[in-house]
Amino acid sequence: MNLIDIYIQEVTRRLPEKNREDIALELRSTISDMLSDDYRDDDYRDDDVKDVLEKLGNPAELASGYRDQPMHLIGPRYFDVYLSLLKMILPIAAVIALISMVAEYFIGFGGEEEVINAVLTLLGEGIFRIIEVGIHVFFWLTLVFVIVERTDKEKDQHPLSASLKKWTPDDLKNAIYIPKKKAITRLEVFGYLMWTAIWATLYFNANHLLGIYESGRNGLEFVTPTFNQDVLLRYWPIIIVIIALEIGLALYKLFKRQWTKKIAIFHAILELLSTVVFIMIISNPNVMNQEFITHMSKLFTTTTKQFELWVVSGGIIIFILSVAINIFDGFRKARIR
Repeated sequence: MNLIDIYIQEVTRRLPEKNREDIALELRSTISDMLSDDYRDDDYRDDDVKDVLEKLGNPAELASGYRDQPMHLIGPRYFDVYLSLLKMILPIAAVIALISMVAEYFIGFGGEEEVINAVLTLLGEGIFRIIEVGIHVFFWLTLVFVIVERTDKEKDQHPLSASLKKWTPDDLKNAIYIPKKKAITRLEVFGYLMWTAIWATLYFNANHLLGIYESGRNGLEFVTPTFNQDVLLRYWPIIIVIIALEIGLALYKLFKRQWTKKIAIFHAILELLSTVVFIMIISNPNVMNQEFITHMSKLFTTTTKQFELWVVSGGIIIFILSVAINIFDGFRKARIR
């Protein structure tokens, strides 16, 4: 891939997704015009291209010129990483806070409160929780980056300090061109982290959120949990390990920005580990609440054993198919050149 394409990629990857295509076209046109003005021969040499790119300057600095946001408190060395993490952590933290709040509400719900009052209470408490969590995340994440920015004594050796050095087109030789179908987008990493946050929160609050809801005297009421929480909590150490591995994989994806063989292998191992743990948990005869099984077997006019067999076998088959598709897709993307 030529230097112009890599240069444009290094600029646009630092910009919002919606603006990248337009800016890429504009930048390509600008480079073409500069080459035409300065060099009359259509057969441009690498040195000609390097001269033009050197005039345009460091891709990070050029990208910051396209941004509307100031970067004063946190400099360009860390601003991209800071902004990416903030956009990811804020909604994930908000979702976890909301799910936890709903679980806490059901724990203390006695059924005496009118449904409209319950909805208004949840709505008001939810908005307050989101604002509170948002303030905490913004403050602490910003504080960490400000401290890192001002205590970094090895600026010249730091991998994120390239934007402070004198840039030359030769620096593009160290940049890797990433095909679009092979790239790992920030949205993909965000979705992966969000899913981890949701299933983990539901797992540790299953007896208050997952189950049978029925219409009661004051509206919809949670009556029978699907799972036995005591049984689920027996597996908490391995669940914590899986959560940590998923977070680590997500951050590594964010760092690498493309599917590689190592990522595909790590992803496959993690998926297989998750499958083994899922089968182990769902196959436990005591993991599902007996009242839930009895209620649902009556609803589907079948025996409790048949219903339990359907749920366990169906869950395992769907989970294995999903894992197989994810593993195949990971290796497929890693092979793209």
